[in-house]
Amino acid sequence: MVKGMESRTAAAQLVIDDEPDDWDKRIFSTGCADENANLTDCYYAKKDWRACKSEMETFRQCWQRHGNDKRTEMKDA
Repeated sequence: MVKGMESRTAAAQLVIDDEPDDWDKRIFSTGCADENANLTDCYYAKKDWRACKSEMETFRQCWQRHGNDKRTEMKDA
């Protein structure tokens, strides 16, 4: 590595990006960002979607309540 490059790389890693990216904007536009975060956190902790059924149901209800199933033409299976 080039001398001085290490400090620039370390400094770059310390920058915190508070601006929402396209993914964040899409999630927030659904009205279910909190429910999505809870579902994601559950999966991260348990590593098994089957263990997150209540979080998935809460997200699904929020999704329907905000009309996202119509907006995205989602079909209930």
